Amino acid sequence: MKAFLLAAGLGTRLRPLTLRTPKCLLPVNGKPLLSYWFDLFTQYSITDVLINTHYLPEKVNQYFKNNSFTQNIKISYESVLLGSAGTVLNNKDFIRGENEFFICYADNLTNANLFKMLEFHRLKNPVLTCALFEPPNLSSCGVVTLAKDGLITDFEEKPQKPKSRWANAGIFIASPWLIDYIPKKYPCDFGFDVLPKLINKSYGYRINEFLMDIGTTDGYYKANELWPQVIKT
Repeated sequence: MKAFLLAAGLGTRLRPLTLRTPKCLLPVNGKPLLSYWFDLFTQYSITDVLINTHYLPEKVNQYFKNNSFTQNIKISYESVLLGSAGTVLNNKDFIRGENEFFICYADNLTNANLFKMLEFHRLKNPVLTCALFEPPNLSSCGVVTLAKDGLITDFEEKPQKPKSRWANAGIFIASPWLIDYIPKKYPCDFGFDVLPKLINKSYGYRINEFLMDIGTTDGYYKANELWPQVIKT
């Protein structure tokens, strides 16, 4: 099983914490965020990971030089940010021949059960399965409206008046034909450019485990407060 781990962002909402450290390497409970992602990938049998870099790439490169992981890791440096969907399109050869693959936003902290999500995806067999969670502030998220069976019937990126309480959690499972729905432009973003095209072609999977966006200072400090309790349970 393969996964994209999207980690190239500038981390502007986390400054000054990210002035010298990329957000994917910010410590949570004493460990870099990337470390938790690779722990999760190991637990759920993900063997190959492509991670994109842009901001302070030398710090990420050094991290992988100094640490060993069970996965085959490919680092894809972007001199200009390609966008979340643009990274997948630009590296479509990475998932050639795969029946499905994960796409994960590295600025989340989670212990999500990826096997359960994969089982759901295989049952529905859509273009895309989007993990969902209930954040405290929906106006900064991509908000999803669902039918009773989980079919995504509407998607709005950062709406002022959300139509539902469910938000894009930044974890996807994609079928290979997702590539056909990604516009051939850069930058290209899942929230603005791809997910609206997948209404009635994708499903939402509700995460029951812990998931928190640490893309803001509030989220980051809250994650450091809550995570020790999560890992004890």
